[in-house]
Parts: sequence; structure tokens; C-alpha cells
Amino acid sequence: MIIKPFDDVPVRNDLQAIAFYNTENLFDIFDDKNTHDGDFLPKSIKKWTPKRYSKKLKKLGFVISNIGRRETGKHPAIVGLAEVENAKVIKDLIASNYLEPHNYGFVHYNSPDERGIDAALIYDKDAFKVLHSEPFTVELKNDKGLPDYTRDVLLVSGILDGEKIHVIVNHWSSRREGQKETEHKRIASSDKVGEIISSLRLENPDAKIIVMGDFNDDPHNNSIKRLVDNYSLYNPMETLRSFNRGTTKHNRQWNLFDQILISTNFFKTSDNLYEYSLSNIFDENFLKIYEGRYKGAPYRTYVGKKYKGGYSDHFPVYTIFKK
Repeated sequence: MIIKPFDDVPVRNDLQAIAFYNTENLFDIFDDKNTHDGDFLPKSIKKWTPKRYSKKLKKLGFVISNIGRRETGKHPAIVGLAEVENAKVIKDLIASNYLEPHNYGFVHYNSPDERGIDAALIYDKDAFKVLHSEPFTVELKNDKGLPDYTRDVLLVSGILDGEKIHVIVNHWSSRREGQKETEHKRIASSDKVGEIISSLRLENPDAKIIVMGDFNDDPHNNSIKRLVDNYSLYNPMETLRSFNRGTTKHNRQWNLFDQILISTNFFKTSDNLYEYSLSNIFDENFLKIYEGRYKGAPYRTYVGKKYKGGYSDHFPVYTIFKK
């Protein structure tokens, strides 16, 4: 394993990093009869063995422990996760080598997603205290009018260093059947997030809200734009995407599907409240393929059925907040 890249950075107690990471199929090695996890078993075509599972946990833990460390000198306070199978894999993740010292807790609910992958949240229990959490189902129908199950939207409300914040974690429907053909699904998820924001503001008009996730849409797409325009959000990721940079790469094109949006009241300055400082993609070199035709793309665990032994097919994103 690589030496920690930012060990010489002094700890900044006035800063906290909040991050999001799509972990690329973090499945355990056991068969769950209720989900389609057959590819991720020791005797499956992908040969998802205990050794490979353990290696992935260690690698993901290393990544998470270093997100935002360059700026804050420490591990992130809160990390939203996508593509986790169940509570067990999250427990195993936070008990892995690089995360175990950091006292992480987690919030997770099993969603109705047919592949059995969920959104979740881990948090430093010394920095963040959970007050309330709740999953919200996105109601979708397929071409035959039958339920089309997808990941729930996860709301976690709590106290970050004395200040109440709300974090909404998302993993919206993929573009597998085509961008236009599936857009209505992501619009439905966007509308669900809008409902959650409205209900939070009904309770407190000045609620501080963070919306994060793998949206399977870029910052300029309708599903994201309508959230920003209709609910007074700021999307710092709009300026991060470029021709040669993003969070995931498909057909040699970069996308910035992984984003963190914030309510605009994070720009109000106060001596004892968190305000927005910066956002970035955590795309350090050790997370990239280092040679060949895919050089610079995320170093994945699998490409199709072929085991590569990397981290994920997505780079994490993060935002720094300052007191």
C-alpha cells in the first residue's frame, strides 16, 4: 500500500471535509437470495474471493482516510457512499486498517434496488452526531407500468461541531438504456430531493442542506439544474468538469456525475458557523491507471468480468467547510 500522501499537513480544527464516493460494487462474498448479487461470490464468474474483498476494503479505506487531508490535515468528517450492498460491508469498511482508528459510525437502510446496492453515510462520531435519518423511496414505473425499483434517497440530519446540518445522499438511475430514455427516472429522483428540501425548510427556513451523490447526470443536465434553480442551491462542481477531468470516464469521455451541492446559506459568514470554502475531485495519481490507452482513468476493481484489483470506477468528490 502507498505511503499516506499528506502526513506532513498540520491538522486544521477550523476545517472539515465532507465527501462522496461511489465504491463500485462493494459486495460481501455471501449469497443474498433477495438481490441479484450472483456475480459477486467466490465461485461466480468474477471469482469474488475473501482475499479480493479484503483487498478492496483496505484500498477504499485508504482512499477515504485521505480525502481532504491535503487541506485539513485529517480524515473527512462525513462521507456519503454509493454501491454498498448492506450494513455488513460498511461495518467491514470502517473496521479496515486505515479507517478503524478514526471512530466512524454509519447510517444505512436496505433499499428496494434490484441489484441490492444502496446509498449510505459514514461519519466521524467525534465530529458529527446523528439526530435523525430516513430513507425516501423514488416511485418509478417501467414500460409495462410495473414498479421499477431503484436506490432510496437517504436523509441524515445531525450536529457537526455544534451546528445542525442536513445531508441528502443520492445514487440516481443509470444511463444504461440511453441518456434520453432514462432521463425521466433521474428527474423523478430530483423531484424527490426537492420535496425533502421543501419539508426541511418548512420546519426551518434557514436549514443548512448538503445534497451529494452519483447523479448519473452532469452539472448542466436538467435534473441537476432544476434543483439548483428551484431550491436556492449552489453547485460548485459546475466549474470542475473539463475535457480532461471528471469523476468517471465512459467511451473516452469524462463525466462529472459525482457532485456535492450546498444551500446558499453556507456563504453567510459567522465566527462560529461553518461556511463554504472549496470543492474538488479527489483524483490523486494513485487512483488512476498509470499507463496504456486508458491512462488517467479511474483504476477500477473490475472491467467487465476481468479483475483489475483497483479502487473504483469513480473518483470521490469533496467539499471543505471553514469556521
